[in-house]
Amino acid sequence: MKVSVCLSAMLCCGMLIGAEVLKVGDAAPDVSAIDEAGNAVKLASFKGKNGVVVFFYPKADTPGCTKESCGFRDESAAYTAKGYVVFGASRDTPEAQKAFKEKFKLNYSLLSDPKGEMATAFGFKPGARSTIVIDKDGKVEKVIEKAGTETHAKELLGELK
Repeated sequence: MKVSVCLSAMLCCGMLIGAEVLKVGDAAPDVSAIDEAGNAVKLASFKGKNGVVVFFYPKADTPGCTKESCGFRDESAAYTAKGYVVFGASRDTPEAQKAFKEKFKLNYSLLSDPKGEMATAFGFKPGARSTIVIDKDGKVEKVIEKAGTETHAKELLGELK
């Protein structure tokens, strides 16, 4: 019993062999999550159409996460103009994500990753502030393991083609 609990905890935290952070050029994993409205969002469905930016944040409606999220809100038109769809993701419930989105008038979907499975699929520690950019061909374009808060959205935008 203790072994299976430990193994489950290691899998959740991305500590098993092979759970390293993806590299630029790697194929993005076929992951999905539930958004704030209860809809299933499959990242692979954007392949061939748009690039995808997923920024992971620790907790909705906390100071740093709010600054980061509002930065993406304020730059969303520029991301769209460059061909990217933006998603925020955290371990919060869809209900908490919805309240956060409404409170700060966020204009992109927020994904619920309660067990950290999506973050782990990219090799990130669940609950950590990190970002993955996937190009329209489904390949990893950029990996940010430790993202900032106030200027992250603007800085990342400047680095995208």
